[in-house]
Amino acid sequence: MNVIAAVDRNWAIGKDGDQLIYISEDLRRFKALTTGHPVILGRGTLATFPGGRPLKGRRNLILSRNPDFAPEGAEVFPNLEALLAAAPEDAFVIGGASVYRALLDRCDTAYITKIARSFPDADCWFPDLDRRPEWRVAERGPDLEEKGVNFHYVTYRRI
Repeated sequence: MNVIAAVDRNWAIGKDGDQLIYISEDLRRFKALTTGHPVILGRGTLATFPGGRPLKGRRNLILSRNPDFAPEGAEVFPNLEALLAAAPEDAFVIGGASVYRALLDRCDTAYITKIARSFPDADCWFPDLDRRPEWRVAERGPDLEEKGVNFHYVTYRRI
């Protein structure tokens, strides 16, 4: 499986149930990488999507313990075991923090957008892959900028 996330300098990914910042170029990259592939996410992450609806062009696999949660266009799994039984190898784990933590050890490629600033009021984080010996940088993209926000892409591979 793959994992994709946007992180700040401290590997923060969100605040109050939403992303720290929206970067148009990063959203285009996310769409290009994930379209045509299943995406794995939690119920809270789904709520941040436009209209709270599943992503088009992707099989949406949602982890939720709420038995009444059944959004149209998505498959809901009550636990990790059920989700893993249905998730193909080309799936992308797209958040939130608890889903990342639960599935990171099952991923072999991580597509990370590194935002060159800190968000001190962040309240959830992605595991710091630079401090994990099982992960290595496979590719680092050029420095980019959008509306005063500097960022770059890093692809990590599990060794």
